[in-house]
Amino acid sequence: MRFFDQLPPQPTPELGFATSGLNRAALHRESMEWQREALANPASRFIAICKDTPVLQFDGSTFDPLFDRQGAARLGDPVQALFLGLDGNVPWFGLNIPAEQFDDLKARSDLKLIDMRSIAMQGLFQPGVISTIGTAKAMFLWHQRHRFCSNCGAASASASSGWKRICEACKSEHFPRTDPVVIMLAIHGDECLMGRSPAFPEGRYSCLAGFMEPGETIEDAVRREILEETSITTGRVRYLDAQPWPFPSSLMIGCLAEATSRIITIDPAELADARWFSREEVRQILAESHPGGMTAPPRMAIAHHIMQVFAEG
Repeated sequence: MRFFDQLPPQPTPELGFATSGLNRAALHRESMEWQREALANPASRFIAICKDTPVLQFDGSTFDPLFDRQGAARLGDPVQALFLGLDGNVPWFGLNIPAEQFDDLKARSDLKLIDMRSIAMQGLFQPGVISTIGTAKAMFLWHQRHRFCSNCGAASASASSGWKRICEACKSEHFPRTDPVVIMLAIHGDECLMGRSPAFPEGRYSCLAGFMEPGETIEDAVRREILEETSITTGRVRYLDAQPWPFPSSLMIGCLAEATSRIITIDPAELADARWFSREEVRQILAESHPGGMTAPPRMAIAHHIMQVFAEG
């Protein structure tokens, strides 16, 4: 057991979308009879998504993302139901509400439509619930974007309670897409390399990041992305943690890399700026006390926690 004592701990609850309490119970996905019974079960709970936006119950002071069967029925007939898993013995489903109903739902005083990023940043619900809402959001967007077979171009249909699609013409099976992204700090002594995207708020600095490419290991992708964006070369790479990221559907793979050079030349198509930060500066950024007003990504983002690992030494 000593080996496991040296491994990173479980993800912090503050890391958005990374903690799910549901048993996905994949063995039930192929049983249409079980699905029908679960959908009719009065104990079942439903998460609703409309136009990529979670639909929440609102009583004037608190929000609730889980609808009972009657409350879900008042949202209208869904485009699709997705079996998300079991909370103990209670089935949870995602409902994809037609986009045409968005304005009607928004006008109801007993509902609020709040975007996924705001829900996570504000920590409106328990981490496992936020993670499950993110799963439903990502899955419904995948279905929306993969209505046709990539093999023959014919229409495909949802199967396995929403966890795959089958082409009605050539019988090809298609599975949900997750795009792996490496996100990392290059470290040289007591300094780390961070950059800012042109899209960031003023003063925001963060880890470098980029999509993995076919045929790459995690380590190769880390080294390539740092080199492409800043011209910094790196050697050893250490994995830290991972975070599902439903914007639209990625897996953020957090790492540290050992820098073997110092001179920065940024790729202006990727970064507005990049520079070396001392450990003390990173502590100030995380504490929102940096004299230059520099800020970090929010606590729900894995970048914040990678910076924290470096700041704490």
